[in-house]
Amino acid sequence: MITKKRKIANAKVDANKAYSLKEASALVKQINTTKFDSSVDLHVRLGVDPKKADQAIRGTVSLPHGTGKTKKVLVLCTPDKEAEAKGAGADFVGLDEFISKIEGGWTDIDVIVATPAVMPKLGKLGKVLGPRNLMPNPKTGTVTNDVAGAVNDLKGGKIAFKVDKVGIIHASIGRVSFAPEKIAENCQEFINAIIKLKPATSKGTYLKGVSMASSMSPGIMVDTKSVQN
Repeated sequence: MITKKRKIANAKVDANKAYSLKEASALVKQINTTKFDSSVDLHVRLGVDPKKADQAIRGTVSLPHGTGKTKKVLVLCTPDKEAEAKGAGADFVGLDEFISKIEGGWTDIDVIVATPAVMPKLGKLGKVLGPRNLMPNPKTGTVTNDVAGAVNDLKGGKIAFKVDKVGIIHASIGRVSFAPEKIAENCQEFINAIIKLKPATSKGTYLKGVSMASSMSPGIMVDTKSVQN
């Protein structure tokens, strides 16, 4: 059953129109129906074949205005790196005790940073961390000896993204409480990062579709021309 609020929100969005980024960023605030500060999510459909290694797009981007959510960061490292991690603001720091907790099913974290030296110990956690996209990866900057830098980036609004098996990238790029200008700037920075990763082997249209939505609201189709500088 569609609620009265959802009907009103649906009526404000023309499903056949591609809105400019500026229009979409203002509209996503107007059609929000939740009482909490909803996430603003972006869904980007690409003209790639994710089954091909060079077209399995993944990367990171630092959003200029952050995501509006403070990430809980676990740093897995040797004792000599613990003070550095704690000083940077990591929520949890250690090694063996946390590996045991994760083996027991604990995953109350948003991201894990690990130093290269401890990565061999994480192999056995693949079944738990893999499906939750929590396994540290050098490509996303979460396997590094610069744990302070990694924690600062993550706390400051750096997000990781990757294309799914049907060629779509999903990401939270802000909150409905953000000003429309900040939503638009975060969105543009995210799209720019994806465009920079366009593989040479990708043929035809690369940026096929962009949709913006807040939690439990209808999707807003964004004109791809308005986000391509």
